[in-house]
Amino acid sequence: MPVKGFMERIKSGEVVLVAEGYLFEFERRGYLKAGSFVPEVVLDFPNRVRELHEEFVHAGSDVVQAFTYYGHREKMRLIGKEHLLEKLNINALKIAREVADETGTLMAGNICNTTLYQKDDPKLLEETRSIFKEQIEWAVQYGADLIIAETFLDYGEAEVALDCIKQYGKGIPSVINIAPSAIDTTCDGVPFDVACKRLEDGGADVVGLNCSRGPATMIPLMRKIREMCKGPICALPVPYRTTPEQPMMQSLVDPDTNLMAFPENLPAFQCSRYQVREFAQQCKEIGVEVVGLCCGNASHYMREVAEVYGRKPPASKYSTDMSLHYMYGSKPHFSKYYTQDYKTYYKSKTEA
Repeated sequence: MPVKGFMERIKSGEVVLVAEGYLFEFERRGYLKAGSFVPEVVLDFPNRVRELHEEFVHAGSDVVQAFTYYGHREKMRLIGKEHLLEKLNINALKIAREVADETGTLMAGNICNTTLYQKDDPKLLEETRSIFKEQIEWAVQYGADLIIAETFLDYGEAEVALDCIKQYGKGIPSVINIAPSAIDTTCDGVPFDVACKRLEDGGADVVGLNCSRGPATMIPLMRKIREMCKGPICALPVPYRTTPEQPMMQSLVDPDTNLMAFPENLPAFQCSRYQVREFAQQCKEIGVEVVGLCCGNASHYMREVAEVYGRKPPASKYSTDMSLHYMYGSKPHFSKYYTQDYKTYYKSKTEA
């Protein structure tokens, strides 16, 4: 187990960095199906899951998040593999626990939107609670240091998730995150800052936002949440160039096709490393205690975030040093033919 626990780190003034984004990264690598977005890779290629955990830690993540997102009963039923539900969850938790122990990091259990919740349907409410209960109990059994509950479009479902963590989590700290849609409230009409305050008052250890919005359209919401909430807050945007006109990744439109970019053409809107660095700097200024990236995240982005916070993870050994480039680097190290003549030649041709 890590020397310092999650809340111990928060209370001592540390910022906890969290690498998410497993769904999109495994889809990009050819191990997960877009659409259903079920983490079958845990069963089919467990070593790949371990490797991505290790890669994110190498890049600076303080948390190894068990890949149980959308590995719940309803999603497994959707693809006809409900009989493998327990195996998938236990395997994911074991892999994450092993990597966390080997690297001295924290291990997070993970629950998320059930795709079933409807506030006015008692049967679906009970099924929602049941889904949360079993995943929380497995997370406790296999040694989670915290539970991240996330991507809730309705405040009501986030409230149910928090209640289940309090009831079945045996005191494990909770991070409860709302998914901010294109409007300024949850789908059941609660402003995001008010939703976070209610969750904080209800006993959540950390509250905040994850997914849906990119840094540019999430940061203004985080400023409001910081003003509203006294306790720790969390920001986990997607690394896409969202705008006030297209505030979430699902509203981005590919200019070449005039079609929704989500999910296959989102790479056309990927943030630059400089933009990710700016996001981390803004979080630092606001005073966000749990910081990271969600869908679309990759290890080079996490290194940028870590370095903004003064960290030097192992991946920093390979951070960019353009002084060593033969054409754009330090002139004393390289021939004038490469550092000056080449550039002069290309400039003369392009301006002709």
